[in-house]
Amino acid sequence: MSVSAPNRSRQEPSRPAEEVRVTSPAPRDAWEATLAADPHALVTYTPAWTDFVCGAAGCEDASRLYELPGGRRLVLPTLRTRHLRGALAVEASFPPSWGMGGIVAPGGLRSEDAAAVLADLAGRDVMRMSLRPNPLDGETLRAARPPDAVTKPLLAHVLDLQGGFGRVWEDRFSGTARTAVRKAERSGITVERDTSGRLVPVLYKLYDLSIDRWAAQQHEPRVLARLRGHRNDPRQKFEAMARALGDTCRIWVAWCGTQPAAAILVLQGKNATYSRGMMDKELAGPTRANYLLHQLAIEEACEAGCRDYHMGESGLSASLAQFKTRFGARPYAHAEYHFERLPITTLDRRARAVVKRIVGFRGS
Repeated sequence: MSVSAPNRSRQEPSRPAEEVRVTSPAPRDAWEATLAADPHALVTYTPAWTDFVCGAAGCEDASRLYELPGGRRLVLPTLRTRHLRGALAVEASFPPSWGMGGIVAPGGLRSEDAAAVLADLAGRDVMRMSLRPNPLDGETLRAARPPDAVTKPLLAHVLDLQGGFGRVWEDRFSGTARTAVRKAERSGITVERDTSGRLVPVLYKLYDLSIDRWAAQQHEPRVLARLRGHRNDPRQKFEAMARALGDTCRIWVAWCGTQPAAAILVLQGKNATYSRGMMDKELAGPTRANYLLHQLAIEEACEAGCRDYHMGESGLSASLAQFKTRFGARPYAHAEYHFERLPITTLDRRARAVVKRIVGFRGS
């Protein structure tokens, strides 16, 4: 379906909105060409990721191709909740727990790109449209934010891999990180990398241990924490991811003898994303297994020519942020954007706050 984007936003776009042509779903050939020209493109930006999520989460491809004046093309990978149409539709780039969305832009996102896309999203006649962008685009999007956008502040860490692993190791890893890697190597840990899905059961065993630990730290009932964790990330999700993505989906496991100590899931394409991490703290803590896993994943990403290693959202956790900065990852403040017909975000925040008060939840 091809349409000209109408000017329904309350903010004047930088160019007349009728000059921006929007096609949805985005044609795959144009999508792939735009991906190839974006130096910061992620695995979650690809048609393969959209197809995986559509199959695993029951969504529909609602990706949007933007053709700007002068012929510049952008793509916004987007998913729509199945069976809902028109004013009842719920769209997102991407839904919670399904990866990072964002605008695919040749050469990187420009201010006029951000203005065109956000103006279009603000004018969408749907129940809700959400955008969780690449943290590297945070400043560019903030400058173009429409006044009616509901935002959720986020903080993520990204490691610059330019210059190769030797430079990353010497100039960006802290002395603490290098010492921890060497300690892990001396501890007798063995590391295994899998791209077939064979290690998903091991990953999920460690995930359950991590859920229990997080629940205890946050004073959350273990049963409630497991229900939430298994709903957001069921084992079948990781199995389907491995089948759909093949070599792009990499599970790294550190073993202490026959026992798994820690595991990370990395999505590696043009750039790499540390998607999930879990551990048996009793084994991983003393051996520094997590440092070794990230060192190996970062080294592999450098060898593959990746430019960025995304280490994910850090929230308000000072300890998590410190762990990431030890590898040289820099903090990027950005925001999640919501365009809503009803105050869904506000109601959701209030409901979560009530539940947290009831269970005595303590944040990091």
